[in-house]
Amino acid sequence: MEELVAARAEILKAIAQPTRLKIIELLRNGEKCVCEIFPAIDEEQSNTSRHLNIMQNCGILQRRKEGIKILYRLKHPEVLKIIDLISKILKKEVSDKSDLLRVG
Repeated sequence: MEELVAARAEILKAIAQPTRLKIIELLRNGEKCVCEIFPAIDEEQSNTSRHLNIMQNCGILQRRKEGIKILYRLKHPEVLKIIDLISKILKKEVSDKSDLLRVG
């Protein structure tokens, strides 16, 4: 049980970082080269590569080489469901707070 909890926490930690969330959102639309990722998220290549490696090591991303290009894609697109659920929770929280302000 403890191992499962720790493994879940590692995956959640791997996505719970703003730069990594930007990368995941970018990869929502399919595979991208590192040369496309770092300018799209407005980060340095070395920093972007570090975040890509962290997510690959946790099993969130998969990479392949094509000539000199390194391409990344979501290994488990189900991670997008997690992101979408978080967005849904945030919208609900904003709505609830807005309702409270109207009442108060």
